[in-house]
Amino acid sequence: MAVLPGRGLDLLGQVARLLNDTRAPTRSLLEIALAIHGAFGARSVTIWHRAPNAPEFQGCRAPDRGEILRAPSLEALPPGPASGCRVPLERGADRLGMLDVEVETWPEDGREVLRVVADMMAPYLDALELSEDLASEVALRAREADAQRQFISLVIDSLPIGLYVVDREYRIQAWNRMRESGTQGLLRQDVVGRSVFDVLTRQSQDMMRAEFDQVFQSGESVRAEIEVPDADPPAWYRISKIPMRLGEGERVTHVITIGEDITDTRMTQRRVHQSEKLAAIGQLAAGIMHEINNPLATISACASALEGRLHSFPDAAVPEYLDIIEREVQRCSRIVDGLLDFARPGHTTAPAPVAVNGLLEQTLFLLKHHEKFKRVTVRRELAEDLPPVVADGEQMIQVFMALVINAFDAMDQGGTLTVRTRRGRRETEVLVEVADTGVGIQGPDLGRIFEPFYTTKPPGRGTGLGLSICYGIVERHRGHLSVESEPGRGTIFRVVLPAAGSSS
Repeated sequence: MAVLPGRGLDLLGQVARLLNDTRAPTRSLLEIALAIHGAFGARSVTIWHRAPNAPEFQGCRAPDRGEILRAPSLEALPPGPASGCRVPLERGADRLGMLDVEVETWPEDGREVLRVVADMMAPYLDALELSEDLASEVALRAREADAQRQFISLVIDSLPIGLYVVDREYRIQAWNRMRESGTQGLLRQDVVGRSVFDVLTRQSQDMMRAEFDQVFQSGESVRAEIEVPDADPPAWYRISKIPMRLGEGERVTHVITIGEDITDTRMTQRRVHQSEKLAAIGQLAAGIMHEINNPLATISACASALEGRLHSFPDAAVPEYLDIIEREVQRCSRIVDGLLDFARPGHTTAPAPVAVNGLLEQTLFLLKHHEKFKRVTVRRELAEDLPPVVADGEQMIQVFMALVINAFDAMDQGGTLTVRTRRGRRETEVLVEVADTGVGIQGPDLGRIFEPFYTTKPPGRGTGLGLSICYGIVERHRGHLSVESEPGRGTIFRVVLPAAGSSS
């Protein structure tokens, strides 16, 4: 039986069309097997080829459309039938698969037709393996790129700084985790893609645009330190705007904005600066206090001697002058005593664990007979279960008493004094607040309130040393003293002390 030329050409044409089809490779190979099966009247036709993304081989068998055969290698293929023909599918030295055909009787030139079909299929299988290798490589690179993006995103989210990125249209393109948990607390999905001017509304839009434009145009970083308005407690940030160039060229495509919380640094600098000023004044006070005391003692002695001879002076103004001298000498003596307390710790008892609430109760008990105590309402907001602090109880009572008396002076017409205790920002701190509803402190005065000899009280009512001495006492207890005030609404003094057993 001979293969008719027309049937052979029909088979080759059908195979060529199937190889150029866009259907799935497995489907195309199965259709080719069915075409060979029909042309030869074969019992079975199997096309073996490498399985996608695997080292093994799989076979498409006709007329069993749904059966997929498996073999670990071409050498491990089951033996072909005696009446069959096995044609390798090769391209150069590469063995790409095998064509198995089982027939009862081979037509003339049938094997030659199969070899032509095999030669047509080999480039197809070679291209199929290459495309699968490329697809695997692309998928691998995509997974690596995705993993790299996730890693970089995790690094950015783990930074202890707020970070966001805007493009030249001022649209937000990145927003890290710290920005989500910051003072504004805006979620990433709510801000990415939006205009930065619609998201960050605390700063002037014109000022913000000018800062971004400066970086876009100059290609240089811009840094500034800002204080957050109305923050309680006060907060400072160092803002850096950094140019970013995406792709080739010198053109700045994005601006990275980084916000670093420097509140602790600024507060430490303030305390160090204040301590340095207090130390310098203390040295000055220690050097001059004796020189001042000696002439004061002479003036006081002379005034006393003159007072004993008043009968010799008929002028009625002399007693008045002597009284003025005596009062002013006493005032100078109080200033010198304050300088002495300021310049050295003075008499202290050994620090011991004490309850802050108990010290405050003792302070209020000592002041309950003060004439201004009866004109104010005293509120106690004392937290329970506070840890003790290691302190000189007498000195801390001196501090609390000075703060309460200052509050009295600020409320001449009456008001509310609130004494409050609670845990500090850290669990190892105890916070004491003395708040009044008095006249408050003006902004220019607020920054100098702890300076020696600086006072907002009228002449004759204060030396300006009380708060400076309090500041020094609290510093020696490894704590810190701060003030917050709003003119017309009142003042809050805060004393933070380390709890007993803490290392701060």
